[in-house]
Amino acid sequence: MFCCLAALLAAGTASAVHAQVTVDGAWARATVPNQSATGAFMRLTAQKDVVLTGASSPVAGIVEVHEMWMDQGIMRMWPADRVPLKAGQTIELKSGGLHVMMMDLKRQIKAGERVPLTLSFTAADGSVSKVEVNATAGFTPPTR
Repeated sequence: MFCCLAALLAAGTASAVHAQVTVDGAWARATVPNQSATGAFMRLTAQKDVVLTGASSPVAGIVEVHEMWMDQGIMRMWPADRVPLKAGQTIELKSGGLHVMMMDLKRQIKAGERVPLTLSFTAADGSVSKVEVNATAGFTPPTR
């Protein structure tokens, strides 16, 4: 019995060690009634070279990774189909830059609730992994 428990604990630790990306500080902007879109933000740290290739959430009909930038005084936003992360690199998905855009919201996102997200990553060998994230909804970023 003890050997089986030790083996299960070792297996759980090994899978955590082999995670390709860790997520820190995930939050989603809370919405007002009838708002149809919002953003989610977080820090991603890659354990090996991967590419962020997509996202999904049960609270939105469309979820995309977007990039924002200023262009001659006008804020522009466009889907970013592929966001490369190098091993050991941390990138921040934040307002005004790269972020997760949730559109066609199915309901209001209220402050304090958890917003489930699934991020998809592709490694150099073509393997795909998914990371489940629970972003805390709020009107401002959480304090670190």
